[in-house]
Amino acid sequence: MCGRYTARTTQTDLINHFSAKGVLFDHSERFNIAPSQDVSAITALESPDQRILEKLRWGLVPFWARDTSMASRMINARSETVFEKPAFRGAIRSRRCLIPTTGFYEWHQKTKVPHLISLNSAPLFAFAGLYEEWTAPDGSPLRSCTILTTEANDAIRNLHERMPVIIHPRNYSLWLDARIKTNLELSHLFHPWSESDTVVWEVSKRVGNVVNDDALLMEKATLL
Repeated sequence: MCGRYTARTTQTDLINHFSAKGVLFDHSERFNIAPSQDVSAITALESPDQRILEKLRWGLVPFWARDTSMASRMINARSETVFEKPAFRGAIRSRRCLIPTTGFYEWHQKTKVPHLISLNSAPLFAFAGLYEEWTAPDGSPLRSCTILTTEANDAIRNLHERMPVIIHPRNYSLWLDARIKTNLELSHLFHPWSESDTVVWEVSKRVGNVVNDDALLMEKATLL
């Protein structure tokens, strides 16, 4: 799964990396992004190259939901069933997004020790995301998102059996293209990222408290 992540990058670098043409949200460096918080996301307008940096709430609320209570259960979507689940099957076909990140945290399932996971090849990369717009009873809109997951690669499997789906830059346009709608066209993007490009290290248990949001969270634990 993916329950916490980092986005240690400037807004300028983010815009350049994703070739964003518009900005609707002021991005700032983050070291401990948690569910229910506002996050930076890349969406597309009429074409996949018309990319926008915008704000989404992490924890998807389907457009048909009566309220936002289900958001906490919708921070992740399993890529294997995303085309079937009522909460996600509309979004996977036409409301896909990229979630910028520089790494994600995972807790060892038995010891509960936190680890940070990043990529050797890319200091800034992207999770596969879906988004929805829900309208509150008072008419105000809420745009929210979820992060797709897949089976873990060998570098992560001893921590957890799941990991986020990571989209390679060459596939950004494919993922954002709303004209592409089928599992057959998209499922090849859901494979686990290469374990040889995955870096894992133990970090401080301070990351468990969402109040802590500083660069020290990313450092190797002192006991190592």
